[in-house]
Amino acid sequence: MKNRKRNIALFSVLMCVAAAVLLNWSYNNRWGKADRVMVAMEDEQVAEANATRDSAVNTGYFAEARLTRQMSRDEALQLLQSAASADTASQETIDSAMNAIAAMATCSMQETQIENLLLAKDFADCVVYIGNGAVTVAVPAPIDGLSEEAVARITDIICTETEYDATQLNIIEVKA
Repeated sequence: MKNRKRNIALFSVLMCVAAAVLLNWSYNNRWGKADRVMVAMEDEQVAEANATRDSAVNTGYFAEARLTRQMSRDEALQLLQSAASADTASQETIDSAMNAIAAMATCSMQETQIENLLLAKDFADCVVYIGNGAVTVAVPAPIDGLSEEAVARITDIICTETEYDATQLNIIEVKA
C-alpha cells in the first residue's frame, strides 16, 4: 500500500515537471529568436523607463511640497478655529479669525485651479503658493531652463486667475 501511494505521488510529480518543461519550451518557441530591431526597441524602452524614473524624482518633490503646504494650512486652520471658539474671544477676534479662514480657503481654491490649468498647458507637474502679496509657482524645468513661452504661459494663467500682476509672480525652476 505504501509503495503504491509513493509510486502515484512520484508519478504525479514527474507529470507536473514534464508539463512545466513542455509549457516552457512552447512559450520560448512561440516568440522566436531575438533580432537586432527587437534589441534596439528594447534598448529604447529601457532609456524611456530611465527618463520616467528621473521624472519620478521631480514628482516626489512636488508631492512632498503639496503635502507640506497642506500640513501648514491644517495647522494654521486649527489655530484660527481654536482662537475663534475660545470662551474669552472677543467678537473682533472671531471676525478676524473667520476672515483669515475665508481668505485661506480662497487661496487654496485658486492654487488648485492654477495647478490644474498649468497641468492642462503641458507642464508635467507644479506647485502653487499664494500668500504674502505674491504668487510662487514651482515647475519642472529642463537643464537649459524654462523657455520664454513657458514663462509667458505661467504668467498669463496667474494674471488671469488672480488679482496679482506679473511683478508679484515668482517662478521657481525645479531641475531633475
